[in-house]
Amino acid sequence: MERQDLVIIGAGPGGYVAAIRAGQLGLKTTLVERYPRLGGTCLNVGCIPSKALLESSELFHAAGHRLAEHGVKLDGPTLDLAAMMARKERIVGELTDGVAGLMKRNKVAVLHGRGSLVAQDRVRVEGEGEAQEIEAGHVVLATGSAPVELPFLRIDKRRVVSSTGALSFDAVPEHLVVIGAGAVGLELGSVWRRLGARVTVVEMMPQIVPAADGQMAKTLQRSLKALGLDIRLKTRVTGAEVGEDRVTLTVEDAKGQGESLACDRVLLAVGRRPATEGLGLERVGVETEKGGAVKVDGRLRTSVETIYAIGDLVRGPMLAHKAEEEGIAAVENIAGKAGHVSYDAIPGVVYTSPELAWVGLTEEQCKERGIKPRVGRFLFRANGRAKSLGEEEGMVKILAHPETDRLLGMHIVGPRASDLIPEGVLALEFAASAEDIARTIHAHPTLAEVVKEAALAVDGRAIHG
Repeated sequence: MERQDLVIIGAGPGGYVAAIRAGQLGLKTTLVERYPRLGGTCLNVGCIPSKALLESSELFHAAGHRLAEHGVKLDGPTLDLAAMMARKERIVGELTDGVAGLMKRNKVAVLHGRGSLVAQDRVRVEGEGEAQEIEAGHVVLATGSAPVELPFLRIDKRRVVSSTGALSFDAVPEHLVVIGAGAVGLELGSVWRRLGARVTVVEMMPQIVPAADGQMAKTLQRSLKALGLDIRLKTRVTGAEVGEDRVTLTVEDAKGQGESLACDRVLLAVGRRPATEGLGLERVGVETEKGGAVKVDGRLRTSVETIYAIGDLVRGPMLAHKAEEEGIAAVENIAGKAGHVSYDAIPGVVYTSPELAWVGLTEEQCKERGIKPRVGRFLFRANGRAKSLGEEEGMVKILAHPETDRLLGMHIVGPRASDLIPEGVLALEFAASAEDIARTIHAHPTLAEVVKEAALAVDGRAIHG
C-alpha cells in the first residue's frame, strides 16, 4: 500500500469519526480494525445494543404495569427473549453496515486485523492473511478500553460476565448480582429486573453513579428501588466461589459485617481500562500515565510528535461522544486546523428510567472550589407533558454563579433527560446565564419547560411551582 497521510488504529466512535473527518479534509486515510464489524464496543456490544434492550424492556414492563391506566388492557405480556435479542442485533447490523458505507463514501481504506506500531511512521496489520506494514505521515490511536476484572473474580463469559455478556443472556437470570453502580451496571440491571430477574447491585462508594450530583443520585436511587433493585452502598465484594450453576459472593458492608450472596449470574461493572496491549507503545517511545492512559498534550498529541491518541485511551471520562470530539479535534490538528474539545462541557447520561443526565459542576464540586451557587429546582410532576406521558419522577436542578449568574451546571433526573441536557451543554459553551435560559421561550407543552422553570427558580420566580 502506498504511503498514507493518516492511519487510524481502532474503528470505534472515536476512530471511525476521525476517519470520516480525515476524508472530508482530503487526507489519504486507512482505518485498521481488529474485529469483522466496524463501530467498536459502542456500536457492537455497548451503547447501541444496551439502548435497544432498555427500550424493549421498558415497553415490556409498561405492558404489564402501566398501560392499563391509559385504557390499554392486556391479559398479560409474554416475553419472547429471542425476538428481543434479534431486534437488538438487527439494529446493530444496520448501524455497523452504515459505518462501512460512510468509509466508502469518504474514500477511507479499511483493513481488518490487529494494528500495532513498529516505528513512528509505520503500522503493522496482522489479519487472517499475510501481515503488511503501512507507512504513515501520522497515526491516531483509538483502540478504546476493556473491562476491569477483580483479582479473585474473572470474567468467564458464563456465570461471570462483562457488559458484553449481559447483553446476550439466552434466558432471564433468576438472580443477577451487579458489581458496580455506574451507568453500565444500573442500565443492564434495570433491563433484567424489568424482564423478571431479581437484581442486587453492590457498590463500594456511598452513592450510585459516583460522578453525579449527590442529590440527583439519591433521587434516581429511589426510583430504582421502586423498580425493585436491591442496592447495597458502601459494600465491597471480598471473595467469590464460581460453580457450574451458581456463584457465591462474599460481601462486606461499611461496618465490617459479612454476608454471602448466591446468584446464577454476576455482571462485573467496576470500570474499564485503556486497551493498550499489543499496540507497541514502548517500541516507539509513546509514554503512558499512571493507570495506563496514553499521555497526550492539549492537541491530543502523544510524546511522539506524529502519533496522536483519543477516546478511552486518554484521560477523562470514557464516553463515546468524548471520543468522537477528540477524533475530530486530533484530525483537524493534524491537518493544520484548530481542533479543540471543551472538556468542561461534556455531558454524562445514565439511560435508566427515569434517566439521569448532567453537565458542568455538581454542588459538591462547587463546594470544593469555594463557590456557593444559586440553585434552582423544578419537579417534573408539575409539568403537563410529563403528566400526559405518565412519567412524573425527577427534577431539573440548575446551578448558577452567585455573582455573575453564569451557568455552572445542569442536572436532570427524569423522562428523556438525555434529550434535554444539550440545552445545558450549549449554555455552558456560550457562557450563558440562568437568566438567559429563563428568558428563552420554550414550547408548551414540553418537558423542556421544566428546564426553563428551574432556571426561573434560581431567582425564586418559577411560574408553575
